[in-house]
Amino acid sequence: MPEPDVPWITLVHNDPVNLMSYVTYVFQTYFGYSKDKATKLMLDVHHKGRAVVSSGTREEMERDVQAMHGYGLWATLQQDRK
Repeated sequence: MPEPDVPWITLVHNDPVNLMSYVTYVFQTYFGYSKDKATKLMLDVHHKGRAVVSSGTREEMERDVQAMHGYGLWATLQQDRK
């Protein structure tokens, strides 16, 4: 049973398809991140294999995951285990 007060996170995973500039563009466009923040997240995806791009309620993260899928990115959600 998920713990209700533990936040959920959206993870974007590396894929062999999308250009780094496109991933940066998506993070800026959808999340409203600055170019610097979007670039840092994109580099985390590229070098570490994934990055946490948002956190909040499960419903919000489900929406963000669906949005990332709409942009053609591989995204998943999970409870944050900090």
